[in-house]
Amino acid sequence: MPLAPFRSEPTLDFAVPSNRQSFEKALATVRDRLGRDYPLVIGGERVETPERIESYNPAHPEQVIGRHACGRPEDVERAVGAGWKAFPGWSRTPIEERAQLLLRAAQVVRQRRSELAALMVYEVGKAWDEADGEVAEVVDLMEWYARQALELKDRDRMAPWPGELTEFRYLALGVGAVISPWNFPLALATGMMTAAVVAGNCVILKPAETSSTTAAWLVEIFFELGLPPGVINLITGPGSVVGEALVDHPQIRFVAFTGSREVGVRIYERASRVHPGQLWLKRVQLEMGGKNAVVVDETADLEWAAQAITAGAFGFQGQKCSAGSRAVLVDGVYDEVVGRVVELAKRLRMGDPIDPEVTVGPVIDGSAEEKILDYLQIGRREGELLLGGGHGPGDGHLIEPTIFAGVAPDARIAQEEIFGPVLAVIRAKDAEQGLAIANGTDYGLSGSYFSRDPQRIAQAKDKFHVGNLYINRRSTGAYMGVHPFGGFNMSGTDTKAGGPDYLLFFVQGQSVAERI
Repeated sequence: MPLAPFRSEPTLDFAVPSNRQSFEKALATVRDRLGRDYPLVIGGERVETPERIESYNPAHPEQVIGRHACGRPEDVERAVGAGWKAFPGWSRTPIEERAQLLLRAAQVVRQRRSELAALMVYEVGKAWDEADGEVAEVVDLMEWYARQALELKDRDRMAPWPGELTEFRYLALGVGAVISPWNFPLALATGMMTAAVVAGNCVILKPAETSSTTAAWLVEIFFELGLPPGVINLITGPGSVVGEALVDHPQIRFVAFTGSREVGVRIYERASRVHPGQLWLKRVQLEMGGKNAVVVDETADLEWAAQAITAGAFGFQGQKCSAGSRAVLVDGVYDEVVGRVVELAKRLRMGDPIDPEVTVGPVIDGSAEEKILDYLQIGRREGELLLGGGHGPGDGHLIEPTIFAGVAPDARIAQEEIFGPVLAVIRAKDAEQGLAIANGTDYGLSGSYFSRDPQRIAQAKDKFHVGNLYINRRSTGAYMGVHPFGGFNMSGTDTKAGGPDYLLFFVQGQSVAERI
């Protein structure tokens, strides 16, 4: 039966009393489930290990969210073996059945959306709307990749040849590693993992330590749906042990990673080595962050631009690879836009995101807090502090929304990814220089250009060198199937998650010709 056309899952409006009450109930339900123990999952079996890692609530670091088995190299070895044991059967499972699994999982996520979102409020400090939006994205990813898999099956664009039956088809690669981050712990794990699985591969999911509970809940959904043992294996633990063992393993066919530039470059280098017994060159996809600019020229709707700058810089505490951490303003509108952004940022409420009025919660952990505070000291030397600049109230990892003005394009806070609620404002003499400043970093993930001049917009489309370019809208908030996501340069390998060709990373083409 053909599927209905893809439509993005709508997010919830928490101004509606029933939605707010439902989410408050979910927060209470999830709170009663915090602090539980979670094993590894290898070949369908739950595996305990001698050591544990714990994830914490960044708003209340004394609150344990989950205790997880700490994976070891021997667990990686076992998981790779389990994946290859499952691979022959899973890769030959009709693609329609694999797609149906994703559609069933999407339905389960719809039914459990409030509790999954509530867990992310506790484990990674997301505000209500950010958490719910991520769950909606998970549904989108499953629905989109299920449809893409069915289309992949029917691709055959070869020219006919006399006397031969020709066919071009896609084959699954094998067993791969999915190394997912903490900032979108549900969506990014889901996207990389389900794309691989629906294409016929088996995976070992290694989530960030700080969001291991969210990953464990995700994997449990698939096992409740009857996924064959070994198709998805979960190994929690430190990247220096589990991650490197996965990347180095000669029987790992591909690596899908989202995280920091430092780790991504290390993975790329290690995965390029050919180890004894390895029959292939490993495929690697990397999404490594950005230093994204919002450029505003003198023809722009300045209120619209100011709102987008504020949302893009401070949404989820600036902990998005697509965050608009640089505002590049032409001279004629600089003062007006800066003043308005400061006004809007002052209205943001900071605190524990369990409160529905909070829009700026904690950063993920103490290490992130320390790093951001160090950058705030650097910013005081490199620009004029207009707002924030310090630690927020309470015992959580709270950093005030911070704005530095008068920042030079080559300043550290204008070049290095801070991954926190810090905005660097840069003055440009005109739109052309603004675009040059926007392109003047090692990154190229997302960018926004605000203008009402068609020629300026055309120029931005031609010269703004980023993977995701937005005209007259904020730099964050890509919708899967609508805004395929991935960046240029040191932002990664631009595999375009949620795009029309993302699944091609997880398959290999085979040409078949039969003489008749």
